[in-house]
Amino acid sequence: MKPVATSLAYVQALKPMLPGFAVAALVATTAQFLSEHYGAPAMLLALLLGLALNFLAEAGTRTAPGIAFTARSVLRLGVALLGARISIDMLAQLGGPAIALVIGGVVLTICFALLVSRVFGHDWRFALLTGGAVAICGASAAMAIAAVLPKHEKSERDLVFTVLSVTVLSTVAMVVYPMLAGWLHFTPRSSGIFLGGTIHDVAQVVGAGFSIGPETGEAATLVKLIRVSMLAPVVLCFSLAIRRFGPDDVSGGKNPPLLPGFVIGFLALAALNSAGLIPPGVADAAGSLSRWALLIAIAAVGIKTSLGRMVEVGSGAITLIVAETTFLALVIVGGLYFI
Repeated sequence: MKPVATSLAYVQALKPMLPGFAVAALVATTAQFLSEHYGAPAMLLALLLGLALNFLAEAGTRTAPGIAFTARSVLRLGVALLGARISIDMLAQLGGPAIALVIGGVVLTICFALLVSRVFGHDWRFALLTGGAVAICGASAAMAIAAVLPKHEKSERDLVFTVLSVTVLSTVAMVVYPMLAGWLHFTPRSSGIFLGGTIHDVAQVVGAGFSIGPETGEAATLVKLIRVSMLAPVVLCFSLAIRRFGPDDVSGGKNPPLLPGFVIGFLALAALNSAGLIPPGVADAAGSLSRWALLIAIAAVGIKTSLGRMVEVGSGAITLIVAETTFLALVIVGGLYFI
């Protein structure tokens, strides 16, 4: 009887979360519908629609507990499921020099963010958040990195700003970068490496790559997934660095876990997929579920955030994230000419 009692206890614990989860899921579904009919990024629409419903996250409302749960737990499920699309075979397909370029772009962009963030009036936490989001995989990376950074009073605001910024910049890049690849006379494969190595979000990478041609689209998607695979080691490095150097710079915050459970899940699924134990159909289903979980989670994050507080970020933050995006593009273009 104990397993039954335990299951009933879990159901009772989750019951108060249902209204908030339902609201976030409805916002995500609406965003997806609008995206399919009007072409705007679903992540961006979910975030903007969520911001308009901030009153539903106020203390005392029936939806507040579920929205907080969705923004935290559903987000982590979505990031973990990304691992089902990663495998070692992808590395072999791309080749050593291109892999080194992609990894170098990630590392150098994060280092660049840390170096210049003070110039724009922001601390190391904001630098890691924005630099990691730009370098790895946009909104997904921003939400994963935010989960391991020490919390402070502006954590939610900074996360929403970062997600909003990288999504907008990805959309601009989806239109501009294919034209830039043509102007630079890149081959289809080089164009794919350029697009996959620089555009922030997976959906925009796919759109930009296949707008040039099938070969470019496939190369761009492959490079992008390799950038996504950098998420786990980067999060681990951030956790180790924060534990080693962070406490003196953190007031009132607590150390994040060394390796969060959702990152372990990401690594476990990637290992299973590399071993050929996840059928292609299951991997595709996991990828689709991951996308929906992240979309619902970002809707909840938007609902939790006050639009008025977004204005407090300032123009320096916008300049910083544009500078990081430009720097990454320059690194990849320079590397392509070199290799």
